[in-house]
Amino acid sequence: MNRKELSPESSPVAAFGERLRTLRDERGWTQDELGERTGYSGTHISAVETGRRSPTPRFSNSVDKAFGTGDRFERQGRAARHTALLEGFPEYVGQEARAAEIRLYEVGVMPGLLQTPEYATALAESAVKRGAITPDQAQERIDLVAQRQASLTRTPTPLVLVVLDESCIRRPIGDPAAMDAQLTRLLEFAELPTTVLQIAPFTMGVRRPFNLPVYVLTLPDRSLMSYAESAQQGHLERESTFVLPLLTAYHQLQAEALSQSASMAMIEQARKGTP
Repeated sequence: MNRKELSPESSPVAAFGERLRTLRDERGWTQDELGERTGYSGTHISAVETGRRSPTPRFSNSVDKAFGTGDRFERQGRAARHTALLEGFPEYVGQEARAAEIRLYEVGVMPGLLQTPEYATALAESAVKRGAITPDQAQERIDLVAQRQASLTRTPTPLVLVVLDESCIRRPIGDPAAMDAQLTRLLEFAELPTTVLQIAPFTMGVRRPFNLPVYVLTLPDRSLMSYAESAQQGHLERESTFVLPLLTAYHQLQAEALSQSASMAMIEQARKGTP
């Protein structure tokens, strides 16, 4: 029986799932047996264990009663629910760290894989000031940026294809020095032998196939996975049949976007403050 490898350090949701599986294994219970003791299906138990579902208060309390663990899972579940990461994203990050090819499209802000520490900090601190996240959640976001970027230095190095909406380079984040460093980072990224960077200019208009950020992964076994999100929720798609249309649209986006050389020229102009 294949079991998904867990990465409890990737997020509080993953840590909850790993602890749940560990205790279930220690008792010798199947997922269905734990489900019977908690009032949930074995499929639901599996989804929580693998980080595909966040634990609700009712679920956490039911697990504590089944294992006799007091409020241990309730407290850990509360931390998991308060994470700054959208549902599905922790699992996506784990798959990203082993993907052979990474394709992404971003709107408005630089993608985490390309953010400088100063840029990531400016974004996180702004969210704290708005009351959208706590300081601890802000630090979680900053740490995750560093974690994701470190995974790209692995061997073999993944192919990373990036298309940025022009708004990403036009929207100032942080002070001028931070923004200059961020744009310089893009130029450096484009020079790497396993990367492609393109800008989707405003003039594309309705020819732009995506209005929201999209990520598509090709895994080592050539299977596909995608992740897309809005401001409030994320969706991870593991069925290649449903990912293929996104991949097709991504190829259309690349065809309509500026070439890499033209994109670098636009970034350099934005860095110098010229139109």
